[in-house]
Amino acid sequence: AIEIGVKEFMCVGATPPFGHPHIYLDMGEGDEKVCPYCPTLYRFRGTLGALETVPTGGFYADHAA
Repeated sequence: AIEIGVKEFMCVGATPPFGHPHIYLDMGEGDEKVCPYCPTLYRFRGTLGALETVPTGGFYADHAA
């Protein structure tokens, strides 16, 4: 499971280019969401900032040119 500080986010699976299609997920009223492509469980933790995850390193930033 990955704890995140937002309820709308993108899952890319494994580290690109080895993941799955980039998809946007929305937890809605809930506090958990499982990616439909991979078994990753995301949990909302309101004490985390928008770019923070537990464990660390769960945030993906696309550095397009």
